Amino acid sequence: MKWTVPARPVVRIWILTLLILSLLGCTPTPTTTPTATPITSLNYSDISAKLDREIERLFQQSDIPGLAIGVVKDQELIYAKGYGVMNLKTGGEVTPRTLFHMASITKPFVATSIVQLLEQNKLSLDDRIVDYLPYFELKDERYATLTIRQFLTHSSGMPDVEDYRWDDPEYDEGALERFVRSLTDQELLFEPGEKFTYSNMAFEVLGDLIAKVSGQSFADYVKDHILQPLGMNDSSILIREVDPALLASGHVEGWLGIGKPRVTEHYAYNRRHGPSSCLYSNVIDMSRWAIANMNRGELEGRRILDASSYDLLWTPALEGVRVTDDNRQVHVGLSWFLSEIAGYQIVTHGGTDTGYRTNFVMYPEAGFAVIVLSNYSGPDNTVAEVTRLARELVLGSE
Repeated sequence: MKWTVPARPVVRIWILTLLILSLLGCTPTPTTTPTATPITSLNYSDISAKLDREIERLFQQSDIPGLAIGVVKDQELIYAKGYGVMNLKTGGEVTPRTLFHMASITKPFVATSIVQLLEQNKLSLDDRIVDYLPYFELKDERYATLTIRQFLTHSSGMPDVEDYRWDDPEYDEGALERFVRSLTDQELLFEPGEKFTYSNMAFEVLGDLIAKVSGQSFADYVKDHILQPLGMNDSSILIREVDPALLASGHVEGWLGIGKPRVTEHYAYNRRHGPSSCLYSNVIDMSRWAIANMNRGELEGRRILDASSYDLLWTPALEGVRVTDDNRQVHVGLSWFLSEIAGYQIVTHGGTDTGYRTNFVMYPEAGFAVIVLSNYSGPDNTVAEVTRLARELVLGSE
């Protein structure tokens, strides 16, 4: 089935490599006994055995210190497993509960929060940012015309963040507003609405907008309206709220590209970048997020969105965004990236930050999703390969 695309000119632009990987998946590493939660359906025992074999092989060939994978089919977490270690210096076995920095997989939580507020008639997607954040100001006078919809679809012309200041993190509730107030020297990259350029900066502004409209901090809003209702009990936007014993450390390439991966000097956290990057979660909790979304907003009797809101989230706003590596086209929804493989619609987002690479891919029509999380951001394609492998084994068995 093909995506229904609104009639509008095709927008062709080159997307960041990290987002490309979200279509197919990316990488795993060192030797440790893999730990798993049992397959919940006997129908998937053969698939589980094949996944064990092939992922172990890929993992042993890669540089990744630790990796976790979760596979969802027909509203079940049918496979959840950890490989390797949480920290190359101190060890710690990766399990399905191990928490990873989600990086840009955080952004759809922003979009979901915005649509929740839309359902409550507290905002409109075509409202201007300045209508809610009067202190939002850029050097470029066109800032006053920018809309919520343009920010959600990366079509605002907002530039990207250049320094996340992981080495100087802020932890207090005022961090997001201070970041928004600091943007007065920024200029737009193009006429708003004209084309696509990926912007983490735009999502930080949206996080502050959610806080001002809802009357809660962004982190508290996500916790109260998404994480807790879905039973994502290990997850948080605030690093100080998660169990430190579950946190995997980030790793980067060895010095000068030589030798084994090394633990990052600074953990990837800064509250000013919570909306774009700083969800901490695991494959168990993210499987619940996948099931809720493929159920169009409902999980175990708890609803986070009206079913009709997914027509808004998953309708292409920009078409034909070009993928850098193989010229593959994707469409842009509200934060989500939309594509097709083997006749299946795909709803996806990936992420890369210092020390981490993550992938989250849903096939709603097939009731299938795969989550792959790693604690390594160096050159390696195992996350993508594991994602592809899970797709081929699960969907190929039907």
